Amino acid sequence: MPEFRKCILALAGVALFSGLASAQVTSNQLTCTTANGAVPPTLRSEGYTELSGDIVISCTGGTALPLGSVIPTANFTVFLATNVTSRLLTSTITTGAATVSEALLMIDEPNSGLLNSYGPLVPQSVCGQQSPNGFSTGAGAGGCTEYVGVTTINGTNFAGVPVNTPPSLNITTGTQVQTEFVAGTTPTVTTVTCTSVAPCATPTTTGFGANVFNGLVQGNSVSFYGIPILPPATAGDSRVFRITNIRANTNGLVAGGTQLGQLNAQISISSASSLALNNATLTVGFVEPGLNQTTTGLRNTVNGATSSGTAFAQCSNASLSNSSGAAGVIQFQENFATAFKTRYDLTTVATVGTTQNRPGTLYNSESGLILPISSVNSATGGTSVAGQADYGTRLKATFYNVPSGVSIYVTTRDVINNFSVYAGTPNAVLVVSETAPDSGAVPPAVSQTSTFGVQNGGSASAVGIAPVALSAAGSGAAVWEVISTNPATIDTLNFGVYLTYTASPSTNSPASPGNIAMALSFAPTPALLAPITATQYSQASAVYTIPRFSDSLDIFAPLARFTLCQTDLLFPYITNAPGFDTGIAIANTTTDPFGTLNQQGICNLYFYGTSAPTNPYATTSIATGTTGAWMASTIAPGFTGYMIAVCNFQYAHGYAFVADAGIRNFATSYLPLILTNGTAPTRSVSAGENLNN
Repeated sequence: MPEFRKCILALAGVALFSGLASAQVTSNQLTCTTANGAVPPTLRSEGYTELSGDIVISCTGGTALPLGSVIPTANFTVFLATNVTSRLLTSTITTGAATVSEALLMIDEPNSGLLNSYGPLVPQSVCGQQSPNGFSTGAGAGGCTEYVGVTTINGTNFAGVPVNTPPSLNITTGTQVQTEFVAGTTPTVTTVTCTSVAPCATPTTTGFGANVFNGLVQGNSVSFYGIPILPPATAGDSRVFRITNIRANTNGLVAGGTQLGQLNAQISISSASSLALNNATLTVGFVEPGLNQTTTGLRNTVNGATSSGTAFAQCSNASLSNSSGAAGVIQFQENFATAFKTRYDLTTVATVGTTQNRPGTLYNSESGLILPISSVNSATGGTSVAGQADYGTRLKATFYNVPSGVSIYVTTRDVINNFSVYAGTPNAVLVVSETAPDSGAVPPAVSQTSTFGVQNGGSASAVGIAPVALSAAGSGAAVWEVISTNPATIDTLNFGVYLTYTASPSTNSPASPGNIAMALSFAPTPALLAPITATQYSQASAVYTIPRFSDSLDIFAPLARFTLCQTDLLFPYITNAPGFDTGIAIANTTTDPFGTLNQQGICNLYFYGTSAPTNPYATTSIATGTTGAWMASTIAPGFTGYMIAVCNFQYAHGYAFVADAGIRNFATSYLPLILTNGTAPTRSVSAGENLNN
């Protein structure tokens, strides 16, 4: 680990002053090796801003630089095979086409506490906050230049470490105390005698050198300019560079079949110093869909099985006061155990939003390593902070083709099924919009506006619900944010969805045939955020919120279908053979004293037998309280057989009269059979208008 420098206080005068000049690593070549900061994370293939794994570069060797030396610098660049989408910080400096971002390079794991040694104990110090030009030039010329000097941490002096101002060196004689610091050991104290021939150098203590540098993003690369390279020199020591907060557009990186996609990074270091880099290509993430494409979809109202869409009869009202309004359960299931994340890692972080800043720590959250490097978002007026996501994982159900007169409600939290909720605090809550940011760890939740209450087993339960805003075109979306998750298991979240409408068959409302469809996805996506495009969302931005996702892997599912209320009648014998004919009558009896909704509609007559017409005969619309009548010889000439009438209204009743042409005065009549196919129940006064449920 770094900064286990010896406190060299007895220097010859010639060596002292020669050390004040800028030094380069010209002997004992500095050798660097890249490695993953941890096991590469699994990234969501729907994501535009997925947080890649850290890159750790460890360097050894080189020659110790004298006190007072300007520390030489190098430029680090990371290349991806896709766009780098780390948040841009536009209040800082833009250089050419590259813009300062939240991506960070940290030297020697500052503030990590990994070892009781200088580097991990030093506070995080941002180059751009020491010098405004440091955001673009780093510790290079005009930036936060660093020197080899002496500084104090926790009351202990450390020498041969990076400082932000040149140390003052005094030539003294007499007896001096020299302290040597080595990581993990007790400091060794020795006495040195200083004479006019061999004077001692007593440098003044100065401030810490910068150890955090912002990356400049351009397309598929992020560059860190002017990174100070202080050779570790001492055998067994190393200088550690950690690159973190690189976000990437991983949409489209999934391999075929069951193979995981990969996000690979290539690292380049350019320096005037003698510096070798081994293992310059690294896998920083594996990519697969975040939502399970099979289990994410619509479940039935009791959440017992998948559903192909709930059928609603046009002639029956749908209400929130009884089960008639229940449409099913929308289920989201993650495809791997860390696909759902909260805004902050609430398990690891004791103080929300302030201490998710320890390098080397795995945070199972949408945020990365958070540092107070901020800029004002010109679009929202809010403040963007390096590493900090705007909210936790959000899940969206987008509804399409909602007929006029139909309202959609969803639960304001996760539920067991349409009729009951889990005990305790929710795991996800309904939020006001796709992109509204959280306040700390608190989402902009929607309060319930009503409840869906039904009697279950003799006890009443009420589920909090709120309406979905629908456009004039019949589309709208509900968005929930994950506020609690278990990264050690596959999470499944269920949300109830309900419909309400007042049936009006006479005006074809809700319009039938009709189907409401859903698209299930992460949020936000550009689908309902016009004029935002997928291209804009897939690039680095200072305006668009994090995280954000693509529409390309949306999961489509039916929600509901509206069917005409119908009655099916079987006329077992109809003929108009020579000398005979059959009269057919069908009555629409939806006008009654039982409160049935008045309906009207056509009947399609299907003939089966000798000389049967190829296509069904469609009658004119039969108004409620009226009867339509036809002769078989007119609508099916020469036919003998049976006929099925499918009438688009409840409670159709029929009559048939078969007679000769008057020669024998033969005649007979009968009532057709009402077929039971789930759409023509027997009339019941107690059932009222909800007979079709």
